Amino acid sequence: MTLRNQVQNKKSFLRKIFLQKEEKGRKAEKVSFDSSGAHSDPSLKSLLSHQLSSPMPSSQPQSFRVFVATWNVGGKSPHSDLNLDDILQVHDESDIYVLGFQEIVPLNAGNVLVAEDNEPAAKWLALINQSLNRSYSVASRGSKSPLCSSLRFQKPSLKKVCKSFRTESGRRLKTCNCSPMSERKYSKDCYVCPPPANMTEDFCSSEEDEDGLSNYVSPEISPPAGANQMKYSLITGKQMVGIFVTVWVRKELVQHVSHLRISNVGRGILGCLGNKGCISVSMSLHQTSFCFVCSHLASGEKEGDELRRNLDVIEILKNTQFSRICKSPYSRAPEKIMDHDRVIWLGDLNYRIALSYSETRKLLEQSNWDALFDKDQLKTEREAGRVFRGWKEGKIYFAPTYKYSYNSDIYAGETIETQKKRRTPAWCDRVLWYGGGVHQLSYVRGESRFSDHRPVCSTFIVDVQVSNGGLRKALSGFNMKVASEEHLPLTRT
Repeated sequence: MTLRNQVQNKKSFLRKIFLQKEEKGRKAEKVSFDSSGAHSDPSLKSLLSHQLSSPMPSSQPQSFRVFVATWNVGGKSPHSDLNLDDILQVHDESDIYVLGFQEIVPLNAGNVLVAEDNEPAAKWLALINQSLNRSYSVASRGSKSPLCSSLRFQKPSLKKVCKSFRTESGRRLKTCNCSPMSERKYSKDCYVCPPPANMTEDFCSSEEDEDGLSNYVSPEISPPAGANQMKYSLITGKQMVGIFVTVWVRKELVQHVSHLRISNVGRGILGCLGNKGCISVSMSLHQTSFCFVCSHLASGEKEGDELRRNLDVIEILKNTQFSRICKSPYSRAPEKIMDHDRVIWLGDLNYRIALSYSETRKLLEQSNWDALFDKDQLKTEREAGRVFRGWKEGKIYFAPTYKYSYNSDIYAGETIETQKKRRTPAWCDRVLWYGGGVHQLSYVRGESRFSDHRPVCSTFIVDVQVSNGGLRKALSGFNMKVASEEHLPLTRT
């Protein structure tokens, strides 16, 4: 027999011995566990047996409050004294705030074709922060925050303003938030998958970014100076010419937000420029995916213009594509709008009322919203199945939101001075949603006179699947401890 054969026989013999010992150990452990019932607590053992035999669901639903607002601000930059508390309904304290603006800058050739102005976006962020975090900031003590006060004297940078609204914990958003069980079973790279190569550190950006997708993940976030405790954290802010969308969440929820991605679709000049179109935000909260679409669709009140708006919606749904950022083949990060669990669409959709100006005015004077709504183009197009098929919209109990004279409660065209700007009043500004698990609590308009549009706001209760991973782990540790204690020898007293 060769030396090599002797070594192999020896290894085989040792392997058999170890396998026999391991089998005997498992049998002894089973006997010991079964016999330990003689001295274990019956009620505790019953509870333990029930827990071991009853599988725990991987997740359970929890309800979160989501506030959504859309406002066409008519190309006007906000002044530092503009108070957004009433519009944001801050007294209700939602968990997530999604705010979409249209025409934050004038839609002129300079902003559309050359370089957009992001100074107004920075100002809007400062004002939003002031309202959401008022009780946690210097402003609550009777003075304005340094940032808001400085808006009077210097041109703020959008990126600098974004970086100043950060959570006090310094957490980073997770690129991937796939469940630990899936990570271990399917992909060792999923939980720690790196950001895409073209991702920058900024989570607030403008169309000046090279690919327009620099908001995949927030950088480390910490509060502005003088605000040691911020209640809400800025998750993302994105501008495309006049469209601007921003998302804020309670700071304790930041650690549960992941898969943050942005996608833009231009539908303006030549069917591709950004004076019209949308910005879509995709993100996950716990185990549930969200998509927020902020759009500004084709304008015009001539017959047939509604078909252009329908086409805008169709093209947005077709062309919006979120990049894949999770390497796992079992990733839960959707890549298309309609693939998300919860979808909310907000914006100046520009659908009009199919009545003459005089007929519309007559029904307005009667506050006959039902008769007016029967002639609403969006309602007609949805019922015909030509657009937003399967989507939902709440009942409208408020007056048309467009078009008003500036700083006035009078619709444009009612005075001699405004007759040239006359438009038939319409519900241009809307909020719709798609899918289950979304329950609308309110659908109202704000009464700010800042713009020729009134803001429209909606509050939802949204069901979110929350993983039981932490609870399962804790229970597992408890079971192991009990089992271990039952194996300990009894002590005499």
